[in-house]
Amino acid sequence: MKVSPKTFSHIGLSVPDLEAAVKFYTEVLGLYTIMEPTEVFEDESPIGVMCTDVFGPDWKSLKIAHLATADRVGIEIFEFPENYAPKDNLDHKRHGTFHFCVQDPDVEGLVEKIVAAGGKQRMPIREYYPGEKPYRMCYVEDPFGIVFEVYSHSYELTYSEGAYS
Repeated sequence: MKVSPKTFSHIGLSVPDLEAAVKFYTEVLGLYTIMEPTEVFEDESPIGVMCTDVFGPDWKSLKIAHLATADRVGIEIFEFPENYAPKDNLDHKRHGTFHFCVQDPDVEGLVEKIVAAGGKQRMPIREYYPGEKPYRMCYVEDPFGIVFEVYSHSYELTYSEGAYS
């Protein structure tokens, strides 16, 4: 029996300044705020107990906000006390998630906005099929060092003809 594909619900990001991150992701990427920044405490409330299940004892408190993309994928942003930046924010050899990707037909314009808002462009904008199709991509960072990618076209269109051939 073939398993049907699942839908993507959300991704969680950890940042040093929740309010600044909400501002960046709403003003630069145009995400919707679906839950304003909220402080959660380690206590016996349902959310407090749930966080203890996830983070273990002595997590004390956190701030959280929920955003959403135009295609209803959630971006859950956390600010933990005493959080820290990794030494290598694109440790591609480490197991686990190392980037996510957003799609905008104006890759150049979005990359300019990201840089103007304090982010970084990590590479030149590249084409997958130079001279054949207008499929472009670029790796960037938000102002907090979180690496992500910008695509001009959908994932399915970009890879359906074998972009690496």
